[in-house]
This record gives sequence, C-alpha cells and structure tokens, in this order.
Amino acid sequence: MNRFIEIVGFMAGPLSVLLSFLYGFIQNYGLTILAFTLIVKLVLYPLHAKQVKSSVKMSELQPKMKELQKKYATDRQELNKRMMELYKQEKFNPASGCLPALIQMPIIFGLFALLRNPMRYVDGDEMVIATHESFLWIMDLSQPDLWILPVLAGITTFISFSQTQAQQGNALDANPMMASMMRMMKYFLPLMILVMGRTFPAGLTIYWFFGQAVQIVFNLHLGRVRKKLKAELEHKNRNRR
Repeated sequence: MNRFIEIVGFMAGPLSVLLSFLYGFIQNYGLTILAFTLIVKLVLYPLHAKQVKSSVKMSELQPKMKELQKKYATDRQELNKRMMELYKQEKFNPASGCLPALIQMPIIFGLFALLRNPMRYVDGDEMVIATHESFLWIMDLSQPDLWILPVLAGITTFISFSQTQAQQGNALDANPMMASMMRMMKYFLPLMILVMGRTFPAGLTIYWFFGQAVQIVFNLHLGRVRKKLKAELEHKNRNRR
C-alpha cells in the first residue's frame, strides 16, 4: 500500500504543477479543471488511436486464429506455438491493445489523488482558496454534488464504455470470458461512478464527467478511423487474391 501511495504521489506532483499553472491564467477553478482535463485527454489520445489500430489488426487475424484453434483444439501447447508463429509472421503484438490502458492507469490514479485532495500536492494559499470556489450551480467545489454531476458522470461513462465495447467487436468475440466481463462492466462501472461521485469533491466529479464527454467525441472520431482502416485492409486483401 505504501508503494502504491508513493506511485500516486509521484504522478500527482507533476500534474499539480500543470493545475496551478493553468489556474494562474484562468483564475477560475472550475474552468481550470475543464482545461486541465482537455489537455490530459489530448495527450492520451495517441494511446487510444494505437488501441484502435491494434483492434483492427486483431480483427484481421480472427479467421486465421479460429482456424488454428479448431485445428489444434486438443493440443494446447501446439496451439500456443502456432499462435506465436502467427503473431510473429504478421508482426502483431497481442499485448499492444492492453498497453495504452496500462500506461494510463498511473496517470488516472495520480489525477484522482490530486483532484480528490489537491492541498496535499499543490502549494500556495491561492490554490487553497481556489478549491472552495463556486462553479455553475455548485457552491463549493471541494464538497460533493449529490446528484446532477454524479448522474451526468454515470451517463457519459455508460456511453463511452459502450462505444469502446463496440469498437473492440471481433476481438471480444474470440474471448467469451472477456466479452462476458465487458458486458457486466458496461452497467456496473457507470453505477459505481454514480455512487462514488456522490462522495467525491465536485471538482473530481467534474474531471470524470468532462473527461468521459471528451472521450465520447474521441470515440466517434476513432470509430471513423477504424472503419477506414478496415476498408483499407479489405482492399489490400482483395488485391492479394
């Protein structure tokens, strides 16, 4: 646990510098959180794009993978060997789709630590006052908003997660256990965010809600990118025949 706290603190420190820097220009804590969230999401966008490309490549390999699974259904060791040969031949790393999520986790933990308790990581009396500012209907951003923000955060989480699930498509079909877990998380995660959002400082819930709203826009764009990549692959495959 101590090691985990150190890692979170390590990530929250640099992020607090960005938060303070933005507040120095904007002078409104609510708007600063929105700007802060947008910058973080833009920085992480290439990781989401990489994840989409990986899912398209996985989709392309699905027929070959199913063929191997059928052929070596009774020989797990030989199946694993053939699968590794397929990945090497196609220059595909099956872990590449998970890598973006793994990279993002320390950042997300750092953001939660920073926005849940900014005074632990941010120096200066100005920021102490800033965290208690009002924003829109919220009288104090350091206190929870009991319904509006948590509900909005839950709704945007549901939409964003549903988009991500749809984009993974065939990759989930090849893993029934993962597909089942994703279906459960589609409803459990938004409900969890709603419940937790009623206890978090409003500033943190704003970050989550706006971050998911931005992700929805990203997913719409990445959906078009995915269709374009699949069309290019299909065109290339037809030319090979």
